[in-house]
Amino acid sequence: MPRYKLTIEYNGTGLAGWQKQDEQPSVQALLETALEKYANAPCPTICAGRTDAGVHATGQVVHIDLEREASEYSIVQGINFHLLPSSQVVVVHAEKVPDDFSARFSAKKRCYLYRIINRKARLSLDHNRAWFVPESLDANAMHLAAQHLVGTHDFTSFRDTRCQAKSPIKTLERFDITRQQEEIQVVVEARSFLHHQVRNMVGTLRLIGNGKWNEAKLVETLAAKNRSAAGETAPPDGLYLTKVEY
Repeated sequence: MPRYKLTIEYNGTGLAGWQKQDEQPSVQALLETALEKYANAPCPTICAGRTDAGVHATGQVVHIDLEREASEYSIVQGINFHLLPSSQVVVVHAEKVPDDFSARFSAKKRCYLYRIINRKARLSLDHNRAWFVPESLDANAMHLAAQHLVGTHDFTSFRDTRCQAKSPIKTLERFDITRQQEEIQVVVEARSFLHHQVRNMVGTLRLIGNGKWNEAKLVETLAAKNRSAAGETAPPDGLYLTKVEY
């Protein structure tokens, strides 16, 4: 059975996340329903990272096994046709890969973007697409503090209490925070992340940005290895899985 790598994007608003859920719409359910219609047979999917409810993606990666060879154009157009009338999930690229390729286990790096809109006026076009923070934030201070989180650490303080990972130790390769007018962009890269790790780190860094915390406090929080020592969990609206590297 030929194996194909799909790159997909989705608007996670109103969806229960990637994974199929009972009686709740999910990215996986929408995609696999369309795939079954396209392939005329059930077609399970394996993704690079199971995003949470409300989280978006511009570069999620999935692998599938088809019972027949098909052109990349046919796969993209065929699956997208069967995804209609929903516009929340779309396949943007398909390519044939070796039989031992795994969207999950072959991944070397996962890249996330978190968007914060920092202004007084509430959101309209970016509603459900970014975190609205009305108080003034110092993006440079947030960036400098975030560098203490780069490298290999025990991230228990930024780990959701329901996280099922065997170890809280992860290695962050990049943590950049920049401002573009009223938008603050947070870019984080690592081989893998703990449950809610990115959102918990962003929520905590807000306290740096608004001056309630300093860098020393963030370092203490990391060393505490206690979720209650850190800040809030940022909402899912601003989080995007942008790229997976292999």
